[in-house]
Amino acid sequence: MKFAMGDYGHELRFGIFVPPEAARERSLLRLIRLSDEIGLEVLAVQDHPYQPAFLDTWTLLSYVAATTRNITLLPAVANLPLRPPAVLARSVTTLDILSGGRIELGLGAGAFWDAIDAMGGEKRTPGQALRALREAITVIRALWGEGRPVVDGEFYRLRGAKAGPPPPRRVGIWLGVYGPKALRLAGELADGWLGGYTYAPPDMLSRLMNGIDTGAREAGRVPGLIRRAYVIDPSMTVQQLTEVALADGISEFLLPVAPDGEWETQRYAAETAPAVRAAVAAARV
Repeated sequence: MKFAMGDYGHELRFGIFVPPEAARERSLLRLIRLSDEIGLEVLAVQDHPYQPAFLDTWTLLSYVAATTRNITLLPAVANLPLRPPAVLARSVTTLDILSGGRIELGLGAGAFWDAIDAMGGEKRTPGQALRALREAITVIRALWGEGRPVVDGEFYRLRGAKAGPPPPRRVGIWLGVYGPKALRLAGELADGWLGGYTYAPPDMLSRLMNGIDTGAREAGRVPGLIRRAYVIDPSMTVQQLTEVALADGISEFLLPVAPDGEWETQRYAAETAPAVRAAVAAARV
């Protein structure tokens, strides 16, 4: 196999991407506990607060933080128009403290605007959504003690808000974005990118990763410091996953699975993850 120079050498992590279905909550909780017990590293939960068939993602993550021990918890991605960033910042810090440093923040600019509007959120144009996302990152980082907690923006304002409590470590912010300007924003400000096969099949990844890298370089950052997570297609082979790791810098692989998908999850952890780790390690030698 031949690969482009896209491997940043990050340690690989494997996890699951789940819908928080209210009707199958017991199966969902069993699946999450299983994932933690068998050594998967990441639990990513969809966040669609307007979806009446779903449990609230942040409440679910707070609950499972107390019933798991090792797995990293990630909203994928938090719906910014319905989750005020100043409040979200405090929620993330609190859960990170209580979980022993197992929270990361996936953040999205918003979609499904009619549904957001129905829940009292503000409809935004693509340009407005991107500007609001930039402001939100500034607000969140400021309240985490990583900047002056005064923001006078177009969408969000902090007027002398007090930072704190401080997170016990640097919490990663992952942006679920695909457009050229949004990808450059990820390179400029984010700690990671979170995408998926549905919107970005493997043949698109090189272009998207170049967008992130361009944004990083323009901001004076090292592109390799930005991690890349990918919700895979379940049909992807070990060879295909190895290729996107080595050619496109993907280091986090999330299996989309239904709440009753224990068999698929066990097979993923026992067979797929070790095989990809071994193949990537062999290619890096």
